[in-house]
Amino acid sequence: MTLDKPAKGATSQECAARVMDTVPLVMRFIRADMRVHSAAFLSIPQLRSLAFINRNPGASISELAEHLGVTCATASATTERLVQRNLVERSDHPQERRRVILNLTEDGKHHLKQSQDQTRAHISDLLKDLTEEQISNIEEGLALLKNVFEQTELKSPQP
Repeated sequence: MTLDKPAKGATSQECAARVMDTVPLVMRFIRADMRVHSAAFLSIPQLRSLAFINRNPGASISELAEHLGVTCATASATTERLVQRNLVERSDHPQERRRVILNLTEDGKHHLKQSQDQTRAHISDLLKDLTEEQISNIEEGLALLKNVFEQTELKSPQP
């Protein structure tokens, strides 16, 4: 494995370019690996739906659609397949008659956790040959990125 060396004194633009090069690569790996562990049982949109609903209990179909980058009709169809498999439960919003809220069932939580745990183990295996310093550098960089992007979520207007 060859390691790209981080640029000393890199500008924010150079760092942004590195983020945009790296994050999609990591996400493709995670999605593909989670898909392997779910085999034919779940599609990538279904896995992404489970993960989103897990992070956002009580989310609406429109919030899920926005996250997936699809229409409400497509998100609704994806949700219906998950409901039929007893992975998601759909219920009426207590104050808004036309709004549906989504939550994971225990089976949904179990399947998502199992897939995430297996992928986490695979990533851990990929990182095992790195030095303690390299692991620490990755941890530090990820913590910084998380803090930066959490701030953007806090500033975003709510739908």
